[in-house]
Amino acid sequence: MSRTMRSDPPIAPPRAPASRARRAGRGIGAILVGLAMIAVLVGGASLAYYRWCQGAGGAQRPVSFSVASGATDIEAVNAMNDRGIVRCGGTAARVMLGLRGGAPAIEAGQYQLTTNMTPDDALKVLEKGPPPVPVVDVTIPEGYRLTQIAARVAAELKIPAKQFLNVAENGTFSLPPYLPKNATSLEGFLFPKTYEFDRHGTTPKDVISTLLDQFRQEARSLPWQNAQQLGVSPYQVVTIASMIEREAQIPADRPKIAAVIYNRLATNMTLGIDATLQYVDPNPSDGLTESDLRIDSPYNTRLNKGLPPTPIASPGLPSLRAALEPAQTNDLYYVLCGADGHHEFATTYAQFLQLKAQCQG
Repeated sequence: MSRTMRSDPPIAPPRAPASRARRAGRGIGAILVGLAMIAVLVGGASLAYYRWCQGAGGAQRPVSFSVASGATDIEAVNAMNDRGIVRCGGTAARVMLGLRGGAPAIEAGQYQLTTNMTPDDALKVLEKGPPPVPVVDVTIPEGYRLTQIAARVAAELKIPAKQFLNVAENGTFSLPPYLPKNATSLEGFLFPKTYEFDRHGTTPKDVISTLLDQFRQEARSLPWQNAQQLGVSPYQVVTIASMIEREAQIPADRPKIAAVIYNRLATNMTLGIDATLQYVDPNPSDGLTESDLRIDSPYNTRLNKGLPPTPIASPGLPSLRAALEPAQTNDLYYVLCGADGHHEFATTYAQFLQLKAQCQG
């Protein structure tokens, strides 16, 4: 007898209740809404902060602000924020600079700003570039002594002459091979020319370094190899040139006066140059008196043979060249002659006396 077997249908897995699914959906939505609200709040706060950074408020005090060479715009803004000039730096400054687009580059220099400026106002000042630095022209004439240069610097740059001389005579400057190390005086090496200096803040060292550097540049064009053949050092060349500068009144006389100096040195004569004695004259206003001629000083070349110990003034390029390229003569004397300031030259003392009588009556 056969039996028919009956199979029961499979049991389906239980399904979540509809109410639980709905609750999960609402939870995710709430999270998204919350995140959106947070984003709105953060965005609103960021916008409010950015707008606050764009503004300014509070007392405005003058600020001297310096932009260093090579500084970027963000570095400049951050530095202004540190000084209290603008409210914000960092990210807010980057956003602000990005929105400004192709703004002009900020130039290095010194600016006059105030505290509590708007970034836009501050950047407009920086983008114009620094104001021109006030300058003054200082002319050092040929033949000026160190004391005269100090007086000119004092008049033009308001640097006390004593302060200038103290720096010039402290032995810290040198200019090889012309000015040896530890030279006690810069006499003769502050090159005569017109210079431009900042009206404010220029120091004695600034002036001296500039004039010494000019001497170095000018000296490059001269035949210094002649010094050895002439039997003198580069320093002595400058000393001779300084005497030429003070003695010669017309250009043509310079190499001739140089020849007289070298000829007298070669024959072991005293130089007898009044300009060296005038260098130590205690009262220049009355000229060279009889008592002045007897001054006991190494600068009195009427009494002492050889060169004075230092130059006596700042020679110009023509006098330096004359000291290196003297005229080829046997002259040992010269005398001032004529209204134009030229000199007449002689090889003997008798000729000199004759010329002196003719020229000076």
